[in-house]
Amino acid sequence: MSVGPAMLAAGAATMVRLLAATTRIAVAGTEPLVPLWTARRPLIYAVWHGRILMMPWVNAWLRRRQGARRVAVLASRSRDGEFGARYVRRFGLDVVRGSSSRGGAGALRRLVAVVRAGEDVVVVPDGPRGPRQQLQAGIVALASLTGAPVVPMAFAARPARRLATWDEFLVPLPFARCAVVFGEPIALSSDADRDRAGKELEQALNDVTAAADRRVSA
Repeated sequence: MSVGPAMLAAGAATMVRLLAATTRIAVAGTEPLVPLWTARRPLIYAVWHGRILMMPWVNAWLRRRQGARRVAVLASRSRDGEFGARYVRRFGLDVVRGSSSRGGAGALRRLVAVVRAGEDVVVVPDGPRGPRQQLQAGIVALASLTGAPVVPMAFAARPARRLATWDEFLVPLPFARCAVVFGEPIALSSDADRDRAGKELEQALNDVTAAADRRVSA
């Protein structure tokens, strides 16, 4: 009998909670975000696909510890997306379905509506298929249309395993030293040069990912 997305998601969520209980986690870069959380200013978080495993747990942890808000996550319409949607819901996150390859325009419209309603969202700008750490245009359009700042963020762990996948998916090992790093919020105007903004956001996301890696390597 095949195992469905619901059972897989339940097992993955349990594994991540057990794994997280053994890790030491440090968080950096939240100082500029706390007043935005308090004011309920909608934010767009960006994280590379290879670093997403622990992020739903991180959001739940930050909601308890530092007043972060629950976020909505964009998940593709594929079978993998169904698993991802069920997985993040296990941590109390909301889901918007769609991707750049399937239902992209509709997904963008729904994300715009969510942000304009005052909610935070997470976008994985190189997902669901890559290329790895190359930013796709959707997040720039979302930021330009809503005026919500983009917050680059990254997770790192050591020791950890990098899977032989297109995104070099990062899986912390038990008792790992972990870091979550947030970059400065980046606001885009409605008339911003989207190509230039995309390159700047991609660089900011690469910079924050490198900063997270340095924190667990020091």
